[in-house]
Amino acid sequence: MGTESKSLLERWLDAGDAGDVEAFHEFLHDDVVVHAPLGLSCRGIEAEKDVWRTARAAIAGLRHDVEEVIVDGNSMAARAVVTGTLVEVLAGVPPSGEPFRIDQIVFAHIRDGKASEVWEVADVGVLLRGGE
Repeated sequence: MGTESKSLLERWLDAGDAGDVEAFHEFLHDDVVVHAPLGLSCRGIEAEKDVWRTARAAIAGLRHDVEEVIVDGNSMAARAVVTGTLVEVLAGVPPSGEPFRIDQIVFAHIRDGKASEVWEVADVGVLLRGGE
């Protein structure tokens, strides 16, 4: 799928996976509110950049594969599969060193072409169990 046909959420996740947190300004409002599991919720784009930096340091090969996107007016949802290997402690979860696969849903309110509030729902029990 070409970049031009990818949704806002897909491009944001791709940028995060690539470590290009400066690109977040294209996708998120400066005062974005992100509701995330494991106590990784935050307010503001700079805080969200820090969350991604921490996640990328703790998860080798972090990748989000978006499988479905639904848009309804100013709301957008994406269903993704998150993969990687937890190699450092993340939000109190000890590293297993084993590859994981997590199902995730990301729901966002869109204002002026950027996400203003985001909810991430993920099967983090996989991490707590130590892998797939």
